[in-house]
Amino acid sequence: MPRVVGSRALHLWSLREDVVVEVDADGRELVLRSGSGTERISRPDPLVREALRRMELGPVLLANVVARIDGGDEDGREERALLVLLPVLSRLSHLMVRTLSWEDLRGPLLSVVSTRPGAVFTPVRLPAQRLIRLIGGVSLTLEKAGFALNSAVSPHRVHLHRPEAVWVVGLLAWPVTPSHACAVLPLPPEVTWAMLNYLAAAGMTEDCEPAIAEP
Repeated sequence: MPRVVGSRALHLWSLREDVVVEVDADGRELVLRSGSGTERISRPDPLVREALRRMELGPVLLANVVARIDGGDEDGREERALLVLLPVLSRLSHLMVRTLSWEDLRGPLLSVVSTRPGAVFTPVRLPAQRLIRLIGGVSLTLEKAGFALNSAVSPHRVHLHRPEAVWVVGLLAWPVTPSHACAVLPLPPEVTWAMLNYLAAAGMTEDCEPAIAEP
């Protein structure tokens, strides 16, 4: 199978399907209602308003939201996202769906959804030589489109939308390092590594012993 090159991972954000975003009568507060309860954001920045409006419709790239509101160069958009958007989105992490895609335009690879109130999805960056595998007790469930991973010890559920995500999960049935996974799968290394990072952050993997030292 030929290796696909020239693509980068895309990190997308959206709100869970049960989340509804409303504006209060005075227009000074955003109200997010869901099965998890109600969240309120007082005097939201226009960037936050636009981001949540678009996330209610589906996955978005944060840089695109900033560009729509602020314009400016790429560095300036990234700074605005870090300073204005991320603190709010981190607070609302339990209402978010974090989706990983890539530039081949064939749709998302996998998504992470919180399954417990207050659960926070914190991205990680696995070292190249970290030896990991699926954590014990993970179940793989067939859905209408793709598979889902669940673990009793994780507050997250991972939806696998494409075969490429299943390839990565299959490798994790045995101990593997990100470096080796990137070498054996016919995917851009950045994309393979990003999928491993998402699975680890969702609590679907565990470290193996002995760990392999960094070169």
